[in-house]
Amino acid sequence: MDLLKLVRSMLVGLVLLTLVSSAAMAGNTANQTVTFEVQAINEVAVSGNPAALIVNSATAGSEPVLVSDASTTYDITTNGTNKKITAAINTNMPANVTLTAALAAPTGGTSAGDTTLSTVAANVVTAITQKAETAKTITYKLSATVAAGVVVSDTKTVTLTLTD
Repeated sequence: MDLLKLVRSMLVGLVLLTLVSSAAMAGNTANQTVTFEVQAINEVAVSGNPAALIVNSATAGSEPVLVSDASTTYDITTNGTNKKITAAINTNMPANVTLTAALAAPTGGTSAGDTTLSTVAANVVTAITQKAETAKTITYKLSATVAAGVVVSDTKTVTLTLTD
């Protein structure tokens, strides 16, 4: 009988030890569910405004000399694929006066080179895929023919848009 009591006591002890161990283990861990998402990121920013573009000289017998400015830059961040940057101005240029923009392309992208600006958005950089780059050069050029005559100082707002 003593042996039976001893075995029974040992079994009860083992069961209690197992229960205590399980309870102790349950207190050592905890679980959480983390929800995550990465949304589309399409950002473009410019460094400032270029200097005034003033056409004021020509060689006798030739059209006026065009002027240019490459003092500004743009930064771009996109996690999208096959994006492009378009450029447009708020109002059209006067007759016989042309404003162009050329944007240096980020790595893997393609620059359209000198692109005439108007109120209709034009592609200036294409084939942009998942890039984060800074200080990409913007070059503006202003040209006029003698038929433009004298044009008083004016401003244009250039809008760069990063789009599909």
